[in-house]
Amino acid sequence: MRLIASDFITHHRPTPCDLRVWLRHRGELERDASEFEEVLHRLGERHEREHLATLGAYLDLSDLPEDERVKKTLEAIAARTSVVYQPAFRVRHMFGATEVEILGIPDFLILDGDGYVIRDAKMARRIDEENHPEILLQVQLYGWLFEKSSGTAPKALQVFSGMKEIVPVPYDGGVSALAALARLLAVKQREDEAYEPVGWSKCGPCGYSERCWNRAEANGDVALLPDVDQNIARRLREAGVCSCKDLLSKFDVASLGELKRPFGNGERRVGKTAERILDFAQAMETQKEKILAPPAIPQLPNYAMFDLEGMPPHLDELDRIYMWGVQVFGEKPSAFMPAVSGFGPDGDRGGWLAFLASAKRIFGLYGDIPFVHWHSYEKTYLTKYIQRHGDVDGVATRVLRNLLDLFKITKESIILPVPSFSLKVIEQYVGFERKQTEYGGQWAMAMFIEATETSDEEKRKQLMGEILVYNKEDLEATWAVFRWIRSKAATVNALRC
Repeated sequence: MRLIASDFITHHRPTPCDLRVWLRHRGELERDASEFEEVLHRLGERHEREHLATLGAYLDLSDLPEDERVKKTLEAIAARTSVVYQPAFRVRHMFGATEVEILGIPDFLILDGDGYVIRDAKMARRIDEENHPEILLQVQLYGWLFEKSSGTAPKALQVFSGMKEIVPVPYDGGVSALAALARLLAVKQREDEAYEPVGWSKCGPCGYSERCWNRAEANGDVALLPDVDQNIARRLREAGVCSCKDLLSKFDVASLGELKRPFGNGERRVGKTAERILDFAQAMETQKEKILAPPAIPQLPNYAMFDLEGMPPHLDELDRIYMWGVQVFGEKPSAFMPAVSGFGPDGDRGGWLAFLASAKRIFGLYGDIPFVHWHSYEKTYLTKYIQRHGDVDGVATRVLRNLLDLFKITKESIILPVPSFSLKVIEQYVGFERKQTEYGGQWAMAMFIEATETSDEEKRKQLMGEILVYNKEDLEATWAVFRWIRSKAATVNALRC
C-alpha cells in the first residue's frame, strides 16, 4: 500500500471527498482537465519557477526516476547542498498491522545555517487551518519524511504563497499529518464504494462529477434536493433513506423536522426546512412544480439585467471584477452595455468608472428601474467597489437600492424538480438555449487569464470577445428566467379565482 503527500490535496480539492481518494487509488479515469484547470496548472508552475530563480544555484532532481531521486536527495543533504529542487523522500511506516510506503516530493530544500528549510510553492493566498488545511498537512508530512530519512528535524517548514510571501508552517513531529494519513489509508483500504453525497457546487469542478452525478440521478438520491445539505443526506442515509421515494414513505413534516444532523460542534434539528425538503422530493418524484407564493416582482415596463464576471481572491491580488454587464429589457430595450476593465495598472478603476457611467445613463433614460441579478455576488462587489474606488454622483448607491435578487424571488415562490437553483440549471429548465457551446464562470476566468497574459492583441481581442458573448448570454438567460417566473403570478391569480 502506498500513500503520498498529495493524497491530502486529492481529498480536499475541489472540496473534501473520501470517494475521490478511493476512486483515484483504484485508478478510475477522470474527465480531461478543463481549460480553467490547465490555466491554473500553468500559473502554478510559473509561480514555482519564478521563486526558484530567486534562490541562487540549485541541484535539480525533477527529471530523475523516483528511486534515483530519493538516493540523490539523501546524498545532497549529506553534502550540504545549498538548494535542492524537487527532492524526494520515501519511508516505510506501520499503521497498526498495515505496512505502508509514504512518498513526499516538496518543491525546495534550502540549507539555512546548520539545518534545512523545507518550502513548497502554492498559488493559494490564504494558508491556514480554515482555508487550506490540506497544504499544512502536506508540508508537515514533508517535515516528518525529512526527519525519518535524514535523522534530523527540519529547521523550518514554509510555504511560498500566491501573495509571494513566506508563510511559516508549525512542525509537530508529524503527529497531525500521520493521523490524517491513517484516515485516508482506511478510505483506500475499503473494498466497496462508500456513500458520498453529491452537491451542485461541491461536485461541479471534480473530475468524477459526471460519474457520481449520473449515479445519484439514477438512484433518485436525496442529496440531489436543493435544501438537503451533506450532513442531512448522511443522516438520512443512516436512517435507511437512499432515495426521494424512501424519504416520502418514511418521513412526514413533523418527523423530518425532528431529525438531528451534525451542525458545528453539536447537532441541530432539520426544523422548518423539513417542509421544503419534502416538497422538493415530491417535485422530483412527480416532475411537477409547486407554486408557493406569487413572485415578488414589481410590475414595470423595463428592467435592467445585471451580471458580473470576476477573479476570485486566490487568483488575483485585487479580488477584482473584470466585466460589469448590464442591459435593459422590456418595452424599451437597450443595447448590451458591458464595462470592461483594462489590462494596465488603472484598468480596475477604469472598468468601475465605465460601469458607473452606463448605470447613470440607464437611470437618466429609464428612472429608478430594478437591476435584476442572480444571488448575492453583485451586491457584495458593488459594496466592495464603492469602498475601493468611490461612488461618483452616488450612482452605485442608487444601483444598490434598486437591486432585485431573482434567485431569492424564485426560491421563495416556487418548488422545482431541479437539483440546484443555479442560474445555469434554472435557465435550462425554462427552455433557454445558449448559442455558445463552451461557457461558465471558470471558463470565462480561463479566457480572461489567457487574455491578460498574451501580448498578441488580436488574440486578446478574440478572447475578450468570447467573454463578452458569454456575459451577454448570461443577461439574456436572466431575462428569460425573469419572464418565466413573472408569468407564474398569472397562474397564482387564476388559481385564486
